[in-house]
Amino acid sequence: MVIWDAVVDGVMDTLRLVPFLFVTYLLMEYIEHRTSDRTRSAIRRADKFGPFPGAFLGILPQCGFSAAAAGLYSGKVITAGTLIAVFLSTSDEMLPIFLSSHAPVMLIVRILAVKAVYGVLVGFLVDFLFRRLNQRKIGAGIHGICEHEHCNCEESIVKSTVKHTLSITLYIFLVSAALNLILALIGTENLEHLILNKPVIGELLSAMVGLIPNCAASVAITTLYLDGAMSAGAMMSGLLVGAGIGLLVLFRTNRSRRENWMIAGILYAAGVAGGILTGALRLI
Repeated sequence: MVIWDAVVDGVMDTLRLVPFLFVTYLLMEYIEHRTSDRTRSAIRRADKFGPFPGAFLGILPQCGFSAAAAGLYSGKVITAGTLIAVFLSTSDEMLPIFLSSHAPVMLIVRILAVKAVYGVLVGFLVDFLFRRLNQRKIGAGIHGICEHEHCNCEESIVKSTVKHTLSITLYIFLVSAALNLILALIGTENLEHLILNKPVIGELLSAMVGLIPNCAASVAITTLYLDGAMSAGAMMSGLLVGAGIGLLVLFRTNRSRRENWMIAGILYAAGVAGGILTGALRLI
């Protein structure tokens, strides 16, 4: 029964992402095949302001945008700062849990506002400090994805898009089902035994939980906070790094493992710092 539930949950988690993945790969294929160098340069110039819209799109209650952003970064359509902004602001399953628990509206608004504003600030800071992450030419990333998937990107845009989508969908399903099974066997209630209401330690541990590339992580963090087993700062740390399936897509589609680990490290550090600031300034 536990295995069956893990598989079913994995299927449901994956199916919700398919439309986002398809549109993402279709956009990258279109940019690579149909746009001129001048258009690509215009896209890069516009994306200097990417962290702003990225952060506010990320607060929508699903993890599809984080998956789409990871794919777009791998294709070098958006910058690392924009990707980080989306990851930090992604609300994932947090909003439905809060709403179903009848949490105060102003509490929800404050959390979403903190995530969005913090995502914008950190996104611009990342683009300023880590410029080398954004040096490669837009469109070059799609060739890397093609080499990784062993497909022929000279074929039609739709056919190539379908191949990429099916490949990453299968990968996400297998990992999601495995994670669901592990979490079911461990039991999210066991997370309450962690010291999640202690300053700094709580933020460090919660951010580690939030890094789990599965929507269940945000559910556990939100539930623990509502049950009083986690401080507001620790909750924010976990929710800030909780990019849902985004990190999983990034590691699958982006060839540079060094880049991927660097982005994961930046995300973790920013999440912990954001949680500590939230607790110290009593923002929540």
